[in-house]
Amino acid sequence: MGSKVAILAFSDGNLTEALRADPGPDAPVEELVRRAFPGYDVRRDPTEDSSLLDTYPPVDVTYATVRPAASVLLDRRLAFDYPTQLDPHLLELGAGRRTILFGLHSVVDWLGFAVWDDGVLVRALSLSPDDGVLEDIGERYDFEGPFWAGEHPVPPDPDEGDYPLPFHPIELGDGAMRMLFGFGVQELDGDLDALAVRVQGFRVVPPA
Repeated sequence: MGSKVAILAFSDGNLTEALRADPGPDAPVEELVRRAFPGYDVRRDPTEDSSLLDTYPPVDVTYATVRPAASVLLDRRLAFDYPTQLDPHLLELGAGRRTILFGLHSVVDWLGFAVWDDGVLVRALSLSPDDGVLEDIGERYDFEGPFWAGEHPVPPDPDEGDYPLPFHPIELGDGAMRMLFGFGVQELDGDLDALAVRVQGFRVVPPA
């Protein structure tokens, strides 16, 4: 099925370190989900509990966790072509914090992410070989430099010719995900143990 990711996170300071903290017994996880999806039918479903490693929940399922310095939602509805078009009410959930929206879909080689600091957009990127660069806003992160400089080219396909982009979006996405969340598509030594970060499952169904 390839790699698929759809994450929205809010944090105070370093997100990776925040995710290592114990959530505590009274973490307001359901409140977070209800605020993220107002008007939806939200039902806690312990059978859907998972981990941060499970980055693309089933249809109408949301994974969430709340830590003292971070909150995270995983829901495939959070992955879309133009990350800067994140609903304003979701940006408001991150008021005073860093907000990170991250999406990736290896079936179509798409990567899209955006980062805001207290509601101010810092960086946004969305691209795929079929659609080209949809968004490229803000100063590029240092790790992006070698990719844009052509140091990670995709070998030409004998049938389809040259790859339309100077790098593979999933390869760049792996680096972006690791920088933003502490772990990537490919597990590396030193990564955050995403399997150890437990998330609660909810059935989140649109209103009839």
